[in-house]
Amino acid sequence: MKIQPSELEKNGYVLLDTLNHMEIVPFVQAYLKKRTNFTLLYYAFNLLAVTLIGLVFGLIAGRNAIKFGDAFGHFSYGILIAFLLIPIHEYIHVLAYRSQGADQTSYDVNWKKFYFMAIADHFVANRREFQVVALAPFAVISMALLILFFLVNPLWQITIIGIFFTHTACCSGDFGLLSYFSFHKNEEVVTYDDAVEKRTYFFKKTEVQPIS
Repeated sequence: MKIQPSELEKNGYVLLDTLNHMEIVPFVQAYLKKRTNFTLLYYAFNLLAVTLIGLVFGLIAGRNAIKFGDAFGHFSYGILIAFLLIPIHEYIHVLAYRSQGADQTSYDVNWKKFYFMAIADHFVANRREFQVVALAPFAVISMALLILFFLVNPLWQITIIGIFFTHTACCSGDFGLLSYFSFHKNEEVVTYDDAVEKRTYFFKKTEVQPIS
């Protein structure tokens, strides 16, 4: 949006929520428990990943075409590779932010609480813009994995399933924030990050414009 945070109140927006980045985990968990379109989508993809794992290892047990140890080893590679993809995941967030007009982007990481964030400092994003930013890494990486799946041998297909399973689970933060917007779907909600304060602010549009 072409609006500065300082202009929100005079344009009819009021503060809805403040998210301290140190508290992002309970915030996300709370909204992943809400029944919204994005939580249903998130759990559906997780169920798909678990189903694929069950099918693959079930076929291995039934046909003995691949040794179980080899299959488990390649699945473990997938879990490791998924964590190595975290910088790429966050970089895709940054590229998505820039595509929406943000010009002050950065990263935040907290190893103790194990969270990683791409931040667009003082860039006000509306619902559509935030959805683009939040969904971009999941969509890009999942599509790349789908293409690779049909280009590699069965053992490396197991690795790709491991990557998809782990990466999908690690997208909980993105889907939790998307669920927040979906939970407030009847309100015009915007958001922006403050990199110095390490907080994210959510504002909603009021029906009546404030008197200046």
